[in-house]
Amino acid sequence: MKTTTLLFLLFTAFSVIAQDKFFTNTGTINFEASVPLYEEVKAVNRQVAILLEPKTSTFICTVVIKDFRFKLNLMQEHFNENYMESNRYPKAIFKGKIQKFDLKDITEVAKQYEIKGKLNLRGKSKEIVVNALIKRVPEGIQIISDFPIAVSDFNIHIPTPIASKIAQTANTELTGIIRSDETMLTLK
Repeated sequence: MKTTTLLFLLFTAFSVIAQDKFFTNTGTINFEASVPLYEEVKAVNRQVAILLEPKTSTFICTVVIKDFRFKLNLMQEHFNENYMESNRYPKAIFKGKIQKFDLKDITEVAKQYEIKGKLNLRGKSKEIVVNALIKRVPEGIQIISDFPIAVSDFNIHIPTPIASKIAQTANTELTGIIRSDETMLTLK
């Protein structure tokens, strides 16, 4: 009887914990470092992992660098081998806290939040603050965030002959719809 009760309590606890996390592995990051009059430097990654733990306001975003797709294969190769060194630094991770976040305040109307955290990229860490629009959608919770990444902050070396053709600050946009286990059950 004690074993059955213990198992029931553990199962219930895990169910509650699972419902308090929102997740996706199909978020999108659009990346652009173009400058006028030169070849477009633009990529997209549609396999971004996003995790939100509402109780602690923790927000985590993980990106596999090699999953960025460019229009030109040569540009993608240079991005991975020369600039991002994706074999040596395969992932970028942002972990932060959403300021003044309360899940019950999330409605169908987008609300702006500030996320303070640390971006780890190419073996370097930098404290950053990003703004995010968060709202409830039929599929879960939608997050949209724009944030600039200065190449100098992460020791990304761009050779002098090419430096004028690539922006020194890359603009990125994160979008994703995250779901809890409970949301996924109601969608089926």
